[in-house]
Amino acid sequence: FLVDAGHRAVIFDRFRGVQDAVVGEGTHFLIPWVQKPIIFDCRSRPRNIPVITGSKDLQNVNITLRILFRPVTAQLPRIFTSIGEDYDERVLPSITTEILKSVVARFDAGELITQRELVSRQVSEDLTERAATFGLILDDVSLTHLTFGKEFTEAVEMKQVAQQEAERARFIVEKAEQQKKAAVISAEGDSKAAELIANSLATAGDGLIELRKLEAAEDIAYQLSRSRNITYLPSGQSVL
Repeated sequence: FLVDAGHRAVIFDRFRGVQDAVVGEGTHFLIPWVQKPIIFDCRSRPRNIPVITGSKDLQNVNITLRILFRPVTAQLPRIFTSIGEDYDERVLPSITTEILKSVVARFDAGELITQRELVSRQVSEDLTERAATFGLILDDVSLTHLTFGKEFTEAVEMKQVAQQEAERARFIVEKAEQQKKAAVISAEGDSKAAELIANSLATAGDGLIELRKLEAAEDIAYQLSRSRNITYLPSGQSVL
């Protein structure tokens, strides 16, 4: 019989039962009818296991765990005798569900999001230790999917919206306060300017006002002299 690359074989003897020796890759001989080879794939294989559990604050959590697993080569006879060829179907779903429920129950919903790396590491350590008792090696354990119930998701969205509205209201209040301060400062400036002008007029008389009138009249006359629509008529004479 032939054992492909990455595979191992366990020999079942009709008279002596499962042999302790594990047959490696290549071509081997057996006794017809008396012996039978059982081929195991010893390469790492992926498996996705979805689990629904609860967090510390009693929120429903949907988690999908991706596992890369392979059997311990030296323990293949024991695995075949105690579990069977479909060892992954019998062992992985049960221990994965148990470990996930145990680890997730230690964290609340917020911590599952902010401390996802810690949760993943804790699940990996506990699950690796538990799988080793069944003769399985876990090359990688990762959380590929983590979502919460509809009610919790809606509550988080409403909280975000409320926080944004509160920030917007705070900005409007601060803007109004700044505008109020600006108006007060402007009014105080106008009042001070008026007070200074009044004091100057009281001290120096109306000379400044007369000077400003002359300057304004000079500017108006200059602008009118440049306009083509203005005609000057001499006074006291009839113009026909």
